[in-house]
Amino acid sequence: MTRQNYIFTSESVSEGHPDKVCDRISDAVLDALLAEEANARVACETFATSGMVVIGGEVGLTDQDALKNYMGKISQIARDCIRDIGYEQEKFHWNTCHVQNFLHEQSAHIAQGVDRDGAGDQGIMFGFATNETPELMPAPIQYAHAVLRRLAEVRKDGTEPTLRPDAKSQISLRYEGGKPVEVTSIVLSHQHSDINQTSDDIRAIVEPYIREIIPAELLTENTEWWVNPTGTFVIGGPDGDAGLTGRKIIVDTYGGAAPHGGGAFSGKDPTKVDRSAAYAARYLAKNIVAAGLADKCTLQVSYAIGVAKPLSIYVDFHGTGKIEEAAIEAAIPRVMDLSPRGIRTHLDLNKPIYSRTAAYGHFGRAPEEDGGFSWERTDLVDALTRAIR
Repeated sequence: MTRQNYIFTSESVSEGHPDKVCDRISDAVLDALLAEEANARVACETFATSGMVVIGGEVGLTDQDALKNYMGKISQIARDCIRDIGYEQEKFHWNTCHVQNFLHEQSAHIAQGVDRDGAGDQGIMFGFATNETPELMPAPIQYAHAVLRRLAEVRKDGTEPTLRPDAKSQISLRYEGGKPVEVTSIVLSHQHSDINQTSDDIRAIVEPYIREIIPAELLTENTEWWVNPTGTFVIGGPDGDAGLTGRKIIVDTYGGAAPHGGGAFSGKDPTKVDRSAAYAARYLAKNIVAAGLADKCTLQVSYAIGVAKPLSIYVDFHGTGKIEEAAIEAAIPRVMDLSPRGIRTHLDLNKPIYSRTAAYGHFGRAPEEDGGFSWERTDLVDALTRAIR
C-alpha cells in the first residue's frame, strides 16, 4: 500500500541561478542551430563563473558553411541570454563577461547510430504524473516553480526593483490520505541589490506574491516562513557560485517525487533520448492519468545506442490503477511509436522550442501554439482508452 500520510519537500531555482544561466545558454545555442536546420545535432555544455562563460561540446549541420557562420554567433547568443536574465553586476555583466567557445563537429561514431534512426546513447528515462494538481504534477515542485516565476516577472517589469536574478525556493507539503493539505514550511532565498535590506525587508516584498501562488487553504498559522535565512544575499549568480549545464535535473523534472534516469536535458537536440524519451515518458504518464486509468503513474523506457526500438516499457500505478499495469504496457506501443524518430515526429520536437524550458521546469507547463511543451498535451487519452479494451 502506498504511504498516505507524510511531509514531502521539493525545491526550485530561478533563471538567474548559476546552473540555470548555463542551461539557458546551452538551450539557446540549440535553438539557434535548429532554426538553421531542423535536423541539427547539438550536445552543448556551458560553464559560468565570475566574469567568464565557457561553451563546449559538439554540433553538426549538413551545410558546413552555415555551421562556420553559426560559430561566429555563439558569443552574442550567450550575452543575449545573460542580458535577458538580468545580470549587470560588476563581476558578471552581459556586456563585459569573457565568452570562450570550444564547440566542435559531432563525432562520426555517434552520428552513425543516430543517422540510422537509432538512439544516440543507451539509457533509462522516466515519466511521471499525479492528479494532485490540475497540471498533473506533484504539488511541491509545481508551487516552488510558480513562486520563482512570479517573482521573476515582477523583477523584470520593474515592480520590485531591488530584487536580483539569483533565487531558490523550497516548499514542504503535508499529505493526508495521499492529498496535500498544508504547507508546513516555505524557504526562499532571493538575491537583492541593497546591502541594508534585512530578511524581514525581503519577506515583506516576496510574501504577497507567494500568497498569490499557493492556495490560501494550504497556508496556515503553523506554516513556517524562512526568507533569506542567512541574512544578506547581494552577491549572486556566477559571481557567487560557479554554474554548469545539467546540474539541476531534479528541479527540471518532478522535484524528487519520481525516479530519474540520470540524463540531463539542456543543450541536447531531440535525437538524444535523454531528452526526447523523457519528454515522451511524461507525455504518456500524463495521458494515462488524464484518462482516469490511474491517480498516479510512473513510466520507464530504456534504449541501446544505435537501436531504434525501446528495449523495455515499465509502468507503476502505485496502487492507484483502475486497470492492470501490464495492460497499459501492452497498449502503449499501439498508440505511439517510441523510436527516437517516432518520438520526434509525434511530439514535433525538431523546432527551436527549448530555451523556454531551461528554467521553472520542463514539465507541468501549458502546451504552446508553436509546439513548445507539446509533451504536455493530453491528446492521447482516447487512443489509450481504446487500446486497452
